[in-house]
Formats: sequence, C-alpha cells, structure tokens
Amino acid sequence: MRDFKIYISIASILLIIYLVAQYNKPNAVNWQPSLAKNDKIPFGTFILHNQLSQLYPEATLVNTNKSIYNVFHNDSLQKGNYIIIAKNITLNKFDFKELLKYINAGNSVFMSAFEFKGFFADSLQIESRAENSAKNVSLNFVNSKLKAGKNYVFNRDVVNQYFNSLDTAKATVLGKNYAEHCTLISYKFGKGTLYLCSTPAAFTNYSLLTKQGADYAEKALSYLPQANYVYWDQFQNGDIPEDASPLRVFFANPGLQWAYYISLFGILVYVIYEMKRRQRIIPIIEPLQNSTLEFVNVVGQVYYEKRDNANIAHKKVIYILQHFRDQYRLKTNKLDPEFIDDLSKKTGLDIAYTTDLIHALIFISAQHQVTDSELIRLNRLIEKFYSQTGYNGK
Repeated sequence: MRDFKIYISIASILLIIYLVAQYNKPNAVNWQPSLAKNDKIPFGTFILHNQLSQLYPEATLVNTNKSIYNVFHNDSLQKGNYIIIAKNITLNKFDFKELLKYINAGNSVFMSAFEFKGFFADSLQIESRAENSAKNVSLNFVNSKLKAGKNYVFNRDVVNQYFNSLDTAKATVLGKNYAEHCTLISYKFGKGTLYLCSTPAAFTNYSLLTKQGADYAEKALSYLPQANYVYWDQFQNGDIPEDASPLRVFFANPGLQWAYYISLFGILVYVIYEMKRRQRIIPIIEPLQNSTLEFVNVVGQVYYEKRDNANIAHKKVIYILQHFRDQYRLKTNKLDPEFIDDLSKKTGLDIAYTTDLIHALIFISAQHQVTDSELIRLNRLIEKFYSQTGYNGK
C-alpha cells in the first residue's frame, strides 16, 4: 500500500508539472498574411498603422470601412491621402470611376496588394506574378534620391510579387526588384496620383522590425505628399468585424435608430407603471374522461335496437377479408379450397377450422337476413381466428 501511494504521488507531481508547462507554453506563431491593422502577428500591419502619425505628423488618421464607391461617392472625404494595404484589391467600373474623381481633384491614393483584379486591373492593364527564385528577393527604387547603395534584401517569399504586365505609356516605374521587374508604379490622373505596389508584405510587422524594411516602407510612402488627412482603408482587406445583429439596419439609419430608442424608452415607462403584480384567476380544467367504453355501448345499443344482424355480419366479413389481404398477402376474390389451404399454411391453423371459417364467410356474404344464432356463430369463429393467430387489432 505504501509503494502504491508513492507511485500515485509521483504521478500527480508529474501531471501537475505537465499542466503548468502546457499552460505557460508560448503560443505558436501565426504566419498567415492578415494585413489587418490590429494584428501584431508577423504579417499584420499594426506597426505601420501606428507609425502613420510619425510619417504624417500634421495629418488626422481616419479609418474607413465602406466600399470604394460608397467612400468616394458621398463626397465626405477631405483632401488628403488614401492608403489600401490588402491581400487583393478588386474594383468594378463604378468603384474605379469614383476613385478617379477623388484623384483628379488633387488627392493621392496608395494601393498595395498581392493581386489586383476586376475592371480596375483591366483598365490599367496590370497583372501580378511571383518570382520563381530559391534565393532572397531584393528591392530598390529607381529615383536616384531614394535609391539605396545596396538593394533592400528580404527573406524569400516575402516580397517576391511583381507586375508582370503594365501599360508603360501611362505608368511610371518607381521601384524594381533584383530581376528588373517592376514592383512600384504610379499613374497621373488630373491633379493627383495613383501609386500601386505589388509587395504588401513589405509593410507588415515582420518587415518593419528590420532597419532596411522600415527604411523601404518609409521611402515608398514618402511619395504621398503631406496632407491634413490620411485615410486607412479596412474594407478591401476585409479588416472589419461583420455585424450579424438583426438590429444593424436600425443603427445604420438615424431615423430608425431614434425610433428604436424611443420604443425602448416607452417599454421602460410601461414596465415601471405596470410593476404591480397582477394574477389572473386560473380556471379549473377538468381532466378529459375516457369515453371509449360509453361510445362502444352506445353504438352497440343502436345496432341491437335496429336488429340489423346482416349489416353487422357483412362488416365483420369485410374486415376479416381485408385482414387476410393485408396480413397474409392473399387474394380474396376466390374463397376456394386452394385459398383455404394457403390460409391454413400461413396461419398454422387446423384445416378443418379454417374450412368452417371460410364457409361461414361465404354463407353470410350471400344472405340478406342473418339470424342471431348465425351472427353469434360467425362472431365466435372470427374471434377464435384472431385469438389463435395472435392478432390484437392494431
């Protein structure tokens, strides 16, 4: 017994040590590229979003959570810079039209994504592709004032995207990778400029924690002029917790929102005035009585008073023939010796009794008048059949 207690104690100590170790074990690093502004994982954009106030000290940072069309169509945006860092950017014809209006008015838009799709990409004739290289990828700027003495080197698969196709007559190349493929381009529209970057991972926490990564991101965003407002787009990256509440329609409309609040206030007032407990008189409900026996007695009395023995006998014949068809799959159009033999074999009843039963059914079916003794004899034969075959009427 003492040895057993020692084993239990050692096992308990080991279990406690294991549980403590599991509890204090660091969480596995999430390497998924979320590009979300609140994510502190390697490929989130928490650092960049918080450093925008350092890059544009005089600007007010505003987060937008509506589609491109809704953001630019309502004319609520002030003059400034609009930034989109997303996994992919898809703009239709109407989005692109409203975007161009904003840029033509003298504003700047910076977009960086792994892939550009939709009418927007087709109009600008741009297409993204990834380098098939086993070594680290390096980037640099074309402008001599921004170009570094040595390329900015990034780990493999971090910034390996580039623009495989673009309209060189309209696009201005601002940055390239080690293979001379374009990674940063710009388009001039009216008084403003559109900047496109194929390497959004260069603006993530993983990249900005290195000196050269931070320097590259700062220089890339330096193309955006100083402005009073800097807008950070959350919609294109899906960086918005979806409101699945049924009340979202009310809160999206000021009129419905006030109606909702007034209704709540009215209900509260009603509850306060009706707090006095009111109990209705509970009626006594008598339990339902079983009237089956009474019904049977009434029906039997009706038949007895009418003395319609033939009707009762014919119904009994019909019911038992239906039972032969349903239970034993026998055809009852011919009640001949062959039928009697099949019924006897399937039920296991004596052939003599089975013959008496079938002859009684045939006799009764042909009668227009049935005496009491004939009805009683038929009933006994049928009840005997049900009893010996184990049929309970269900």
